[in-house]
Amino acid sequence: MRYECLIVDDEEALSQSTCEYFTLFGLSAFWVADADSCLAFFNDNSADVILLDINLKHSSGFDLCKRLRELTPVPILFISARQSDDDKLLALSIGGDDYIQKPYALSVLLAKVKVVLARYRASLVPPAATAGAGAAGVDAALIVINGLTLDEVGGTVLLDGQRLELKMMEFKLLSYLMRNRGRVVGKEELFRRVWEDAFVGVGTLNVHVRRLREKIERDPNNPRFIKTVWGIGYVFEGDDQ
Repeated sequence: MRYECLIVDDEEALSQSTCEYFTLFGLSAFWVADADSCLAFFNDNSADVILLDINLKHSSGFDLCKRLRELTPVPILFISARQSDDDKLLALSIGGDDYIQKPYALSVLLAKVKVVLARYRASLVPPAATAGAGAAGVDAALIVINGLTLDEVGGTVLLDGQRLELKMMEFKLLSYLMRNRGRVVGKEELFRRVWEDAFVGVGTLNVHVRRLREKIERDPNNPRFIKTVWGIGYVFEGDDQ
């Protein structure tokens, strides 16, 4: 059976109420309490998005995420009361797509899941079905700044000729910043235009920027491309080529 959302969390009352709330608003959901039950679920079922707690009985959500990434490419949203940036960075680096802190409002969580579902389903559409017609559309989708090349149609990023492996949201964030080179882009604008989600937290944005810097900057602690404008947001610096 196909569900839109699978919840993996050993907090029974919270998980059941979340499932019931999602179902009430037309989003099919299923709940399991541990890693073994989660893996068994995928023997006969599928899900379009996974909500995964870090602290599970007898196992870690981090370990389960790594195993899930061998089975499915669907979005994985970590849900946890843990607040450190290190936990968020680890969650994103091993294949998580977002990090949601507990306690959460069910209405906000539902809104975030719907946005992620829409984004994931849109990503399954072949590029030929969404790309603009004509060579001009292809040319406009190629951005080259100081040895960093981003191809929006091909979905690739090159740094000095070497291909970089970026996750979907890292790619979208880099694309938006490069297209707005030289302009200070506020955090709220990034939430709306990149995540298309007003409920994204600053911590999620900070972790994505940190991950991007580790991939495109020679010295992530002294970036030449993505500069922080304290209290406002970020600016991408460089010259068009």
